[in-house]
Amino acid sequence: MTNLRLADRIALITGAARGQGAAEARLFASEGARVVLTDVLEQELNEVVASIGDAAIPFVLDVGDESAWQRCVEEVETRFGGLHVLVNNAGITRSAPLLETSLDDYMDVIRVNQIGCFLGMKVAGGLIAKSGGGSIVNVSSTGGLEGVPRMVAYAASKHAITGMTRTAAIELAAHGIRVNSLHPGGVDTAMLGSPEERRSVDYSWLPAGRLAEPDEIARAALFLASDEASYCNGTALLVDGGVMAGPLGWTPPES
Repeated sequence: MTNLRLADRIALITGAARGQGAAEARLFASEGARVVLTDVLEQELNEVVASIGDAAIPFVLDVGDESAWQRCVEEVETRFGGLHVLVNNAGITRSAPLLETSLDDYMDVIRVNQIGCFLGMKVAGGLIAKSGGGSIVNVSSTGGLEGVPRMVAYAASKHAITGMTRTAAIELAAHGIRVNSLHPGGVDTAMLGSPEERRSVDYSWLPAGRLAEPDEIARAALFLASDEASYCNGTALLVDGGVMAGPLGWTPPES
């Protein structure tokens, strides 16, 4: 009897060429899943696949392209016969004050973060239902629960993911599919700049005193993907080191 939490499961992970997505792919494979890694960064994607071995295959996927999603899911069905887990992890950001944010930059973020998540649920969700059900994990953010200065498009897209997750959780439950959102705080990945830039920032103001490691987010995604979360549906799971627990850096005045 195996103790692997994703034994005999097929999992598709977007944005898997680096950061959180790569960490999720490696962890899911170590827990018995065969993983389909997708990204637009082909060389980096192939490097991650090579580091995992035979349990992983790559697929170059623009998550904002519905026809590309259809080709990807058809390949998954042809190759593996089904799909059980989808992690909508792909995401980008642009930083500028709202009054200086161009429509092109805004729509770039919406296309990847919001439309990519919608298309993943719509297209891959059909194969998960056909395979007998499973789990969809949508990676939102603490920025999907609060405002984020200088990142209006990012906040809008992540709030949309939170809302779409709850709607999909209700609709897809009849197909045996659980849908939950994952809400990381700051994570030590390239989205926050180069390694040198990330090391130069003082994170002592955070309750945890540091950024999260990608593996810490991956472990939360694994929980939601696995049967350990069998009664979690429509949940917004925070993995933020306490950032959303209350006002940061504020204490009441002495009485």
